[in-house]
Amino acid sequence: MTPVLFVGLGNPGPEYDQTRHNIGYMALDHLAKSWSIAWKEERKFQGWFGSGNHKGHRVHFLKPTTYMNNSGQAVRAVCDWFKLEPSQVLVLYDELALPAGRLRLRAQGSAGGHNGVKSLIQHLGTQDFPRLRIGIDSARDSSQSVGYVLGRFSQAQRALLPATLDAVEACIDTIFKENFAKAMSIYNAWSAE
Repeated sequence: MTPVLFVGLGNPGPEYDQTRHNIGYMALDHLAKSWSIAWKEERKFQGWFGSGNHKGHRVHFLKPTTYMNNSGQAVRAVCDWFKLEPSQVLVLYDELALPAGRLRLRAQGSAGGHNGVKSLIQHLGTQDFPRLRIGIDSARDSSQSVGYVLGRFSQAQRALLPATLDAVEACIDTIFKENFAKAMSIYNAWSAE
């Protein structure tokens, strides 16, 4: 199924801007600019919201402002309003288990320790929604993971961001032009390096 709602996970506020945990926000901002979708703060959806058309499809964008751990509230509000199934939602977020400059597209799955995804599963009542995980590397010391994800990208990681964000867009365009399976076969093997 072609996605209708695109969700970028992150935390609101300038202190979280450009941090690894906010790469979902960054990816959606990149898409919004490329697809000419304007943002508006929408209280009923508890987030920044925008709608537009892309490749002949009506699409909606959401950046929840509930903070990461309550992202599911905002996504559920949009799904209820537009009567969307979880399978019509594509969630973009950071992944510690993937190297920077790598992507992983999946049709469903567990939260894998990601609190934002855990909240979505709780509020949508299912794990069956597509997601595009964006690699941010892992902390050298696993006890430092929270500080690491809330930290800013290293210079080497920052250098990979433009190609990675372009690949996110190309991956989604492949879903529209071809199908989900084709996008998985290409972009799960892709690397910015």
